[in-house]
Amino acid sequence: MAMAMALRRLSSSMDKPLRPLFNAASVYYKSSLPDEAVYDKEKSRVSWPKQLNAPLEVVDPEIADIIELEKARQWKGLELIPSENFTSLSVMQAVGSVMTNKYSEGYPGARYYGGNEYIDMAETLCQKRALEAFRLDPAKWGVNVQPLSGSPANFHVYTALLKPHDRIMALDLPHGGHLSHGYQTDTKKISAVSIFFETMPYRLDESTGYIDYDQLEKSATLFRPKLIVAGASAYARLYDYERIRKVCDKQKAVLLADMAHISGLVAAGVIPSPFDYADVVTTTTHKSLRGPRGAMIFFRKGVKEINKQGKEVLYDYEDKINQAVFPGLQGGPHNHTITGLAVALKQATTPEYRAYQEQVLSNSSKFAQALTEKGYDLVSGGTENHLVLVNLKNKGIDGSRVEKVLEAVHIAANKNTVPGDVSAMVPGGIRMGTPALTSRGFVEEDFVKVAEFFDAAVNIAVKIKSESKGTKLKDFLATIQSSSQFQTEIGKLRDDVEEYAKQFPTIGFEKATMKYNK
Repeated sequence: MAMAMALRRLSSSMDKPLRPLFNAASVYYKSSLPDEAVYDKEKSRVSWPKQLNAPLEVVDPEIADIIELEKARQWKGLELIPSENFTSLSVMQAVGSVMTNKYSEGYPGARYYGGNEYIDMAETLCQKRALEAFRLDPAKWGVNVQPLSGSPANFHVYTALLKPHDRIMALDLPHGGHLSHGYQTDTKKISAVSIFFETMPYRLDESTGYIDYDQLEKSATLFRPKLIVAGASAYARLYDYERIRKVCDKQKAVLLADMAHISGLVAAGVIPSPFDYADVVTTTTHKSLRGPRGAMIFFRKGVKEINKQGKEVLYDYEDKINQAVFPGLQGGPHNHTITGLAVALKQATTPEYRAYQEQVLSNSSKFAQALTEKGYDLVSGGTENHLVLVNLKNKGIDGSRVEKVLEAVHIAANKNTVPGDVSAMVPGGIRMGTPALTSRGFVEEDFVKVAEFFDAAVNIAVKIKSESKGTKLKDFLATIQSSSQFQTEIGKLRDDVEEYAKQFPTIGFEKATMKYNK
């Protein structure tokens, strides 16, 4: 009803429609701006409006050039970081729109500022599309789309549903978990979550690379957590949500599913959904979901159970979580991000999106197979989602050194801890994923080629390490700088990588408009 009224107000208040002057060759959306002649005739006694309406390349050529360099990097390189993706042109148009100008503390229909009728429309539509994208009944689920990113979203949930120093269990960071789940070492609380709450990790069975659910259950019986997190940043297998639900029920604990990495796959229905078992679900919006950089919190609502007196007991998450987001931990939301997210969520319900996510899985499986055939040891022996985690120890090299060589040949991946590591500074693994390159049109045979490039880079890294005079990373880098042979090998591989990558489409911008397109 509110949206319909707002639409009528919008229609009646406009004598003539806005002229969207969008140049398809640019990622920037220009709203209806007067041309130079009209501008000169407009009433203005000051000089700055003209500057404010000037394009980026005129106002700040230095930043414009940095953006052009980043475009070239994305075009010529291989993006294998599994938490990254290439969002669509339409999402970038929304994120770069006038929606960034408005302050809107509060929620639709209950703001602390005036002039938010269209902001309310955008946020309400975003919430509606979020529930639709994950096939959720609005009578049973609600969603908050205001969290600024994934780590704050998780902290919102902790502060909403727990008391200070309540207990949390989550997957250990060296075993594939995430900092925002409360990581700490024997001597230091690394994550702020572990300062305000008591945290205990569960781990993988190192012999299989799978989560050890039996040990998780035993630990939960002793630790008695109030909340268990089912989510990871470097786990290539699917979560057994049903098993963790049973553990939570025994402990009367909240089940929080953090699907930040896999939410796009969940939306497409190509992997099991956490919504069947979780009480609360968080996700970032820019990874496999392929939206702008933001986050969402989904929470159960409605009837939770019937008590012994035969009365309905309702979930009480909605008000607690909304109040934790605002005013508890945030002020005004980023309306341009919410608007861009609404666009991404609409895309997530299309046939093209499902086909894309199916290809993400196929590519990941083929990539894992190609790496295994080249003698690489994959944690858990393979993959069931969008990423692979390579244990490099059998190659006699570590993730830090391999990452440096990969970067030098324009392959973006990241060093990552693997089970058995004793130092996060010198991790034994490399984490890679398929969402970004799949967005550019890579299919299975292309990931066989990517595996060849990766193998070539590892072999170079092994040779460099063998000739390094010291054991530190700085010695490794010094060997590269002082050796013309290694620089030549790296340069040749970089040329091969670039020539291969440049065959594929750019996403969000046109090659013809690039400053550095050679």
